[in-house]
Amino acid sequence: MADEEETVHYDGAEGGWGSLRGIVETAWRERSTPAALNTLRRQNKVKGFMCVSCAWTKPAHPHTFEFCENGAKATLWELTTRRCTPDFFAKHTVTELKTWKDHDLEQQGRLTHPMRFDHASDTYVPCSWEEAFEGIGRELKAIDPGSAVFYASGRASLETSYLYALFARLYGHNNLPDSSNMCHETTSVALKKVIGSPVGTCVLNDFHLCDAMFFFGQNPGTNSPRLLHPLQEAVRRGVKIVTFNPIREKGLEVFKNPQSPTEMLTPKETKISTLYLQVKSGGDIAAIMGMIKHVLAAEEKKWAEEKLHVLDVDFIKQHTIGFEEVKAKADATSWDEIERESGLARADIEAAAQIYIEAERSICLYGMGLTQHVHGFDSLAMLTNLWLLKGNIGRDGAGISPVRGHSNVQGQRTVGISEKPELVPLDKYAEQFGFEPPREEGMNTVKACEGILSGEVKAFVSLGGNFVRAIPEREKMEAAWSNMRLTVQIATKLNRSHLINGEVAYLLPCLGRSEEDRQESGAQAVTMEDSLSCIHGSLGKNKPASKDLKSEVAIVAGIAKATLPPNPKVDWDGWTADYAKVRDLIEQTYPEQFHDFNDRVFTPGGFYRGNAARERVWKTESGKAQFTVPKTMRSIGFADKEGRYRLITLRSNDQFNTTIYGYSDRLRGIEGTRDVVLMNPEDIAAAGLSKGQVIALASDADDGVDRRVGGLTVTPFLLPRGCIGAYYPEMNPLIPLWYHDEESKTPAAKGVPVRIVA
Repeated sequence: MADEEETVHYDGAEGGWGSLRGIVETAWRERSTPAALNTLRRQNKVKGFMCVSCAWTKPAHPHTFEFCENGAKATLWELTTRRCTPDFFAKHTVTELKTWKDHDLEQQGRLTHPMRFDHASDTYVPCSWEEAFEGIGRELKAIDPGSAVFYASGRASLETSYLYALFARLYGHNNLPDSSNMCHETTSVALKKVIGSPVGTCVLNDFHLCDAMFFFGQNPGTNSPRLLHPLQEAVRRGVKIVTFNPIREKGLEVFKNPQSPTEMLTPKETKISTLYLQVKSGGDIAAIMGMIKHVLAAEEKKWAEEKLHVLDVDFIKQHTIGFEEVKAKADATSWDEIERESGLARADIEAAAQIYIEAERSICLYGMGLTQHVHGFDSLAMLTNLWLLKGNIGRDGAGISPVRGHSNVQGQRTVGISEKPELVPLDKYAEQFGFEPPREEGMNTVKACEGILSGEVKAFVSLGGNFVRAIPEREKMEAAWSNMRLTVQIATKLNRSHLINGEVAYLLPCLGRSEEDRQESGAQAVTMEDSLSCIHGSLGKNKPASKDLKSEVAIVAGIAKATLPPNPKVDWDGWTADYAKVRDLIEQTYPEQFHDFNDRVFTPGGFYRGNAARERVWKTESGKAQFTVPKTMRSIGFADKEGRYRLITLRSNDQFNTTIYGYSDRLRGIEGTRDVVLMNPEDIAAAGLSKGQVIALASDADDGVDRRVGGLTVTPFLLPRGCIGAYYPEMNPLIPLWYHDEESKTPAAKGVPVRIVA
């Protein structure tokens, strides 16, 4: 591995003055309203405003400032004083706007009026809400419901999400893809199969009780910085943290707490990871297999010498099946293969495994670096195997914890946004609303894209998000998008997806979560679910960016009313007037998880909706937790060959998903540009390239399709040999639509086959 001094890097710690500077720079760019300071003070607190950035939990006893750099940027971005008015659209054709960068589009500010795309002038023109609802309803009534797709990003509240899913099923389909399909669907599929729960098993208190934490493919410094506070507290009480990640992320290396005067005014900082292993992209299965081999060897040795167990043999016997098959696979897998596929030395893997052995209670945290692979299911199943060996699921201080991105992506699935009818209590729907819900499986993200390409999909309604920019095969998808009859975008700011339109297209501006949502019954609260399965209430208090904005609930209800026939059991007006009535509906549909919903909205720390696997009730086919033999030792979907690299798509420190706040990736030492390709210096030399050389990346998938992204500057960076990094979503054109996890269909964006074109 190259020395850090040979590469682009950041010498400071995560947090500290750099974090505060990043917040100030965003406030200056956005010209945020004076109310932003008060909003930040209320952020993630009881009866306050719940952050629209990541889904990390909100503690019952918050810090003075319970927000992080990226959470503050998201709030300042929403509370900008910039306005994207009808006058702006009158001055710029959609064709022109397609040439603008993502950052520049969103920098136009908050959308202020409902707009309709006019093909004759190639511009958006203002329309009334009544005109928009009537026009959308007319188009939806004219097509087969099965040819419509209702997409949801992960920010919409539980109330909006529930009504959106209900609308889809009353209309006649289960075509409800959401951002989970692009990010964490592998979790929903794999954990559901192996432990019977589609979500993680940890609660916040577990982080105060564990003895060790293991990170796989997750970057809290950029994606969930508030998580660094419990990590720092854990390190101080002696918890060992082990990280497996191809990229050295500052948030898992060293942290300087911005809320600590001592740390801010002195050189003091906290080292986070005890052991940091730069596994190759796609090498997690092999690395985990190596840990399992060491644990099993330690079990044999300890039993032979002391008649004591390393494994939790009682747990394995009582609660699991498949152990012997996994043991046999571990015995049959050589260390040579493990080292080759993981890119790690045996001694390092064994050192990580020894920390796991010596810890009484361990938590594993993971992100998309583990799951966004062709064999992401096997990666997560292998991680579960390791945790089952010592009974680290279903007891305090231990468990599996995926770290979610979007603030309510987990909650949307909880209340019915799913293309899989078996995951939704459709019989309850039938009873509550007097109709027969569709039972056919709907379209997920990949199937929706395939349907758009084939012409099967005629209408696409998007509840937030930037779908066209977020999906693979972008150029091909954009070309097919205009063949649809209807496209509807519900949004707060302009983005690329709003410029790729069907024959009939509407752009509908909504309230932000930080803004006051006042309906007929008064000010409304909304709710969301964090990544630890706790439900939190959120109350916006800021003046809306425009008097012409509507809430997401009101927009969904307005479209539904214009589309559906009257139903005495369906009261869109009443639900819009009082969101407490929507929460009553959620409670009726999901009584075990949402009992006394309205009484618990503002529970400090949120109220826990429960998790059967945490109680060691395994809702699997066998009724037990499932050990799983992996199909392969590599999670990528291609073989190595000369000139082929494993592309890892990255998010910068100045970014949240497709939203680009600015051009500073401070934590990697990259400033002023996103047009880079990060490479190990030895790979740069071996390829005959030089630092600063401008190259293109081309797809090296075995399908003969020419996909490429050019204008990328070669930048030396600490990465495993054969792995390169570049930014998402700019690299999405290189990802074939068919290149996804075999089980969940999640795009495999963390190990894409590419070659370099000099």
